[in-house]
Amino acid sequence: MDDDFLFMTLLYDFYGALLTDKQREIFEMYYLNDYSLGEISELLDISRQGVYDTLKRAESSLEFFEEKLGLVKRHQEIMNKLDKIEKGIKIIRQRERDPEILKIIEEIAREIEKLNP
Repeated sequence: MDDDFLFMTLLYDFYGALLTDKQREIFEMYYLNDYSLGEISELLDISRQGVYDTLKRAESSLEFFEEKLGLVKRHQEIMNKLDKIEKGIKIIRQRERDPEILKIIEEIAREIEKLNP
């Protein structure tokens, strides 16, 4: 899978509920169920061009929502920060000898695990 494909499915995870029913249906068939435009066209009894246009409108809408709301960007930033914190905890666990410090680190690690999906 390429990065654009993965990004589009991530946008859908965040904003898919904001699409029309038809856009959601076609998006899911194309991106999530791996149907071709021709297959979708046959199954839904609409032209291939109609499928393409609906899919492009859905993609544009998802990109617009991200541009305005920035939820995916924010999510990715948070996940990167959590990853850095987890790496730091791992280093501290390996080097720290004080049981009280280790106890605090373990508590922090448990809280981070709750945040990480």
